[in-house]
Amino acid sequence: MAMKLNRLETHDRLEHFKQDQAQNIFEGADDCLKKNPDSLALQEKSPYVYLFAHPRTADDGVTKKMFWQPRLTKPRAQTNSYLFRAISKTDIVEVCWLIPPIELWSQYQRGNITEEKTVLWSINQFQYNRQRLESPEYDDLSDEKVAVIWKDFILNTKRRNVVASST
Repeated sequence: MAMKLNRLETHDRLEHFKQDQAQNIFEGADDCLKKNPDSLALQEKSPYVYLFAHPRTADDGVTKKMFWQPRLTKPRAQTNSYLFRAISKTDIVEVCWLIPPIELWSQYQRGNITEEKTVLWSINQFQYNRQRLESPEYDDLSDEKVAVIWKDFILNTKRRNVVASST
């Protein structure tokens, strides 16, 4: 039995799906930036914070959960990951990469209805220019400064944990 599709309705549903997915990702980035205690602590010491996200499948084998990690340096680029760079204590967030799982790459190709230029750029950089993708930005902190911030962060976290356990 052949099914007739209403092209406008199908296109509207696709656009809604894309917007919903983008909204979920950017809400996660915003939550990590503004609500994650580690992110907030790092923003007190650094003019920027990287927000690294990677979805993982739950134990049920079906449900996906997005894990968000604030960082001071760029991680190694990997498939099935997203990286953003935020200016501390602002709403300014830029996309560093959006790299889907490799088995989904063909869905984003030019000419497909699911084509997405930032994902295509990210995939291309991952394949052919990974060193640049992973390179620090011109205004990233030096390794020495990052080490000092992490040392202070760890000491303050230990202090908070001691205070919390004694109350």
